[in-house]
Amino acid sequence: MNHDKDETLAQTENFMVWRSGEEGETFYHVELGGLTLHFLGDEWDEFVVLMKEAGAAR
Repeated sequence: MNHDKDETLAQTENFMVWRSGEEGETFYHVELGGLTLHFLGDEWDEFVVLMKEAGAAR
């Protein structure tokens, strides 16, 4: 795999969000302990909206 660009977007002691680029596509990754979620751009946008709504409902 040839990653054009890897960039950490946010990180805590237990979690990390990072972005990678491959063949013109941007992928977002959320590491939650032993689980990693992978999103394409549109999916990432929807996930961010979902998390903002969940945070506001707190």
